[in-house]
Amino acid sequence: MKLLTINFILCFAFFSISNAQQITKATTGIFLLKNGKVYTHDNGVIKADVLLQDGEIKEVAEMIEHPGAKKFDCKGMTIYPGMIDSGTKIGLGEVGAVSLTQDHNEIGEFTPHMEALTAVNPNSVNIPVNRVNGITTALTVPSGGRFPGTAALINLNGYTPEEMYANFKGVVFNFPSSGKRGRWDRRSDEKIKKDEEKARKKINDFWEKAKLYAKIHSSAKRSDLDYNPQLHALMPAVNKTAPLLIEVNKKSDILSAIKWVNKNDIKAIFTGVSEGYLVTDSLVKYNIPIITGPILNNPSRASDHYNTAYSNAGKMQKAGLIVAIRTNETENVRNLPYNAGFAAAYGMGTEEAFKAVTINPAKIFGISDKYGSIERGKVANIFVADGDPFETKTKIKFLFINGYNVPLESRHTYLYDEFLER
Repeated sequence: MKLLTINFILCFAFFSISNAQQITKATTGIFLLKNGKVYTHDNGVIKADVLLQDGEIKEVAEMIEHPGAKKFDCKGMTIYPGMIDSGTKIGLGEVGAVSLTQDHNEIGEFTPHMEALTAVNPNSVNIPVNRVNGITTALTVPSGGRFPGTAALINLNGYTPEEMYANFKGVVFNFPSSGKRGRWDRRSDEKIKKDEEKARKKINDFWEKAKLYAKIHSSAKRSDLDYNPQLHALMPAVNKTAPLLIEVNKKSDILSAIKWVNKNDIKAIFTGVSEGYLVTDSLVKYNIPIITGPILNNPSRASDHYNTAYSNAGKMQKAGLIVAIRTNETENVRNLPYNAGFAAAYGMGTEEAFKAVTINPAKIFGISDKYGSIERGKVANIFVADGDPFETKTKIKFLFINGYNVPLESRHTYLYDEFLER
């Protein structure tokens, strides 16, 4: 009886969501954006038309004409590169209170072989809600244990996870944290130290096994090697063909993580880094790329200034680091431009803040030849707005992902229309 009740609730929820969100399909074709201005990272805003064809930007120039193109009048508007959120759980979770809809947290402490991409739901209600604010691409990240899985970069349009894939994957490593885990943590200092030492030993042992596995796999005796999915997933990080995404936040932990990375000769990206402003010299010395956020957050220490989280990204950027911004959200990825806006207002500046949600993550993920700016030959991820995207009053007028014209519709827009004149 209990099972039947659960099934009924799930079916009801599914049909309710389906009926509440009849999103018009995205369309493909040749599109010509006319009469607008194009945002560039190095040359400011320029007057130009943009031609989109076969999923990419075919031309950026003045007075483009194409007889077969569908024209979009962008007069009085600006054409921007699509924004990239460098840390989310979008596509992996639906309803926070219903565990059956959460697919980002696997059982186990060492599960690097768990692929976020395989769990992405292309029909997630959250995807249309968030992309209509100009976010075209997002890194969707597993959570949970010490090595919770492999994150994947996805475009926010497509019928399958493979179609959405944006050519970056990285194993996530939650670096062990020193100190108390929160106000509820009643461990003694001695207990905290022992727990930290125990965690470090387990990590080091696991990493040594991964290095040995990779070494044998690359040797002539690889045929004798038993397949181990956990260790096999770490091979790209061990061989430095892919970066390791290391989640670390406290000052002392950041310094420890830098030592660990150097000792093991790892290509790393640090994520979180909420106290990075305290150790910029060390981060700059080893040239470690940074993904930080959410910016709209409280200070990590009770003694910190109220704007510590707002100014952290700007301080790291001004020190010479390449910085990208994330929301660390599932439902509210749409707030990415406002996170960047606060970073801009508290020291980063508008231009650098926009880079932190476009070209900087593209560079960090090694895909800047295809993403992050409006240039010929790049993927056609573009939005057109009537103002500054960091301003809440700004409206997105047109949206293109992978060259598809994506309708600016979501469950939210339908609810707004439904109750506007009730």
